[in-house]
Amino acid sequence: MNQSAPAPSPDLARAVRARNAVATVFALNGLALASWMARIPEVRDLLGLTPGEIGRVLLALAVGSLIALPTSGFVVSKIGAARTVAGGSVLVALGLTLAGIGADTAGVVAVVAAGLVLFGYGSGSWDVAMNVEGAAVERLLGRTIMPRFHAAFSLGTVTGAGLSAGLAAVGVPVVAHLATVSIVAMIVTIIATRSFLPHAAEVEAEDGTPVEKISVLTAWREPRTLLIGLMVMCAALVEGIANDWLALGLVDGYEVSNTVGAIGFAIFLSAMTVGRMAGTQLVDRFGRLPVLRVSAVLAAGGVLLVVFGGSLWVALVGSIVWGFGAALGFPLGMSAGADDPRRAAARVSVIASVGYTAFLAGPPILGWLGDHEGVLNALLAVAVAATVLGLVSPAAREQRPARVEVGD
Repeated sequence: MNQSAPAPSPDLARAVRARNAVATVFALNGLALASWMARIPEVRDLLGLTPGEIGRVLLALAVGSLIALPTSGFVVSKIGAARTVAGGSVLVALGLTLAGIGADTAGVVAVVAAGLVLFGYGSGSWDVAMNVEGAAVERLLGRTIMPRFHAAFSLGTVTGAGLSAGLAAVGVPVVAHLATVSIVAMIVTIIATRSFLPHAAEVEAEDGTPVEKISVLTAWREPRTLLIGLMVMCAALVEGIANDWLALGLVDGYEVSNTVGAIGFAIFLSAMTVGRMAGTQLVDRFGRLPVLRVSAVLAAGGVLLVVFGGSLWVALVGSIVWGFGAALGFPLGMSAGADDPRRAAARVSVIASVGYTAFLAGPPILGWLGDHEGVLNALLAVAVAATVLGLVSPAAREQRPARVEVGD
């Protein structure tokens, strides 16, 4: 007698819908970010800025993010991840459109900076909320899937960078590109958040019972949480320096076109995406700590090839190695912060706040180094960040109860 397979439980079906929705908003966040990052060389040329000056403009994006991050955990706890992500996507659309107008139409640095503050605030809120939602889905499914969410983010960045390279090559204006992409991303994000977990489920334990939450202030006093935050900050530098400066470094250091610079950035993002796709299997086989240490070595080695390779082709190979090294530090840091469901939301908020200081410190430091040593040589800061990441990575050792495997 043929017997049909049992229907999935309502909780599992809910978790799968939420998983797909979270992956979607991660991808769209990456699409919006890479659309801006890949057009930075053209924005620099439109405004006639030096490396130090464009670094100070990029600081506006970091300021917006850092205004959002300390409060995002509180906002998520009050209105839920879905509303926080949706609201963040609206601000991202407004900010990118304004930045495009400032660079392409008005030619006013202050307008670009104002748009980047809005973009940073919206993206920062969106980022924390989607990571909190991802941690909640992890707990409901009972297995690690955070690297896959960040792989979706990387897939979005690859798509955004590739699209940007094509649009730049055919002469599509920056403002038309950024406005269209960000508005479409906003609409799809708002639709996707309707499949997020109910707000109450975001603070349930794996057995479905409510858990006692801790305050963000308590999480700030935990040494392990702060060390993980430092690790994530270094991972954000390893990734973020490429986002801000890899295309410029290739353009200035190897005297290639802006289009080739954007292609080099897309190659980096492609490697990072592959690394994140394989991340879950690597962590399951070797453990979180060995994977983090190898990632640090790859990131440092890759940037050395980019800077000292001597030819564009060697630099592109270095971009691939750098991308592999940048793949897992950030998502594994977020997973480490979410090991304990009672403290996940508060810890993720703190880790994100510490980690994103990289976006505040990175642009002006790299801009200053670029003015004095050249943008290509300034990329060596990645090797320093990767070394620190490797040194503090023991804080991210697994500290979770036994998992219950749930199939896809």
